[in-house]
Amino acid sequence: MRRARPGTGYPMRRWVFEDARGRYDIDLGDSHVDCSTVGDLPWPADLVLDYGTDAGGDRLRSLVADGYGRGVDHVGITHGAQEALYLLFQALLRPGDHVVVFTPGWQQARVVPQALGCEVSCVGLTADGRPDVVAATELIGPRTRAVVLNSPCNPSGRRLADDETEPLLAALRRHGGHLLLDEEYVADLAADSLLGRFERAVSVSSLSKVYGFPGLRTGWMCGPPELVRAAMDVKHLTTISNSVLTERLAAEVLERREHYLERYRSLTSDGYRALRDWAAGHEGAVRVMAPEGTPFAWLSLHTGETSLSLCRRVLDRGRVLLMPAEVFDSEQGVRVTFAREESVLREGLDRLGALLDDRSG
Repeated sequence: MRRARPGTGYPMRRWVFEDARGRYDIDLGDSHVDCSTVGDLPWPADLVLDYGTDAGGDRLRSLVADGYGRGVDHVGITHGAQEALYLLFQALLRPGDHVVVFTPGWQQARVVPQALGCEVSCVGLTADGRPDVVAATELIGPRTRAVVLNSPCNPSGRRLADDETEPLLAALRRHGGHLLLDEEYVADLAADSLLGRFERAVSVSSLSKVYGFPGLRTGWMCGPPELVRAAMDVKHLTTISNSVLTERLAAEVLERREHYLERYRSLTSDGYRALRDWAAGHEGAVRVMAPEGTPFAWLSLHTGETSLSLCRRVLDRGRVLLMPAEVFDSEQGVRVTFAREESVLREGLDRLGALLDDRSG
């Protein structure tokens, strides 16, 4: 994957909420499985709408903890995974600390530590789209407070093998650093989370990507109880607590965990086959990096056109939302989400294909 200099890309917030808002009818950009509806869940008409608690209700925390095989005191509920990471940054980091992040990736991991006065080292991905943990390990030293690791990686869709992390974990142990794991795209957290491999690791995830409920804005962190408590203390000074209504609905989702995970596996399996077949018909223009468990794939672009220009044309003329490389501080690539109903996916890909073939503007 091609990486631009960090901070020189195009803001995702601007692309999604300003440029594209109201201008597409097929969404192949947002990185979650097809969204579910309120009608899929039992409506709690008798629920008392009080404040709830900062760390989250016992039922929801217990369901999240069960997903990791941990105790409830290891879990704090947040407004999506992004708030979980933000609270952890606030609880952990101080001016002068050193933080290692990977790019291309989610801009928050770089921007928030910088705003807190930290020195941030940005490490690229390997040629096959995996976080370059060898390069990251070489940067870890006595001032390294945290490494932020996203696996499977957004936007490449590639994951680290267990044995690849050992040198990184050894370096963090030597210097007392923490490992912040963005595991939004890990479907089976009990089996595949890296949480159990390191004593100062914290896993962050949510109901948005795998379960298809981004509108519930319900995420969590799971890690050492003292760090989770410190993050919840910060939360009390910001949003106080999550909505008890969305927490109740989130608990209903996790009570049916296997149903939603099976839906995720089905949509990702069928969707990737459709994307792969489509890409074979456009092999001169795009090349697919095979994803490893994500609902999206990275398409490298070989037309000479910038990815932002292509995505603007596809938005303007095809009414399809894609994610250009520039929103990830990268170049010459597009993230395409394929975990969609087949008819919607094929229509969106057909529109994209027609505009790849016609670059007249």
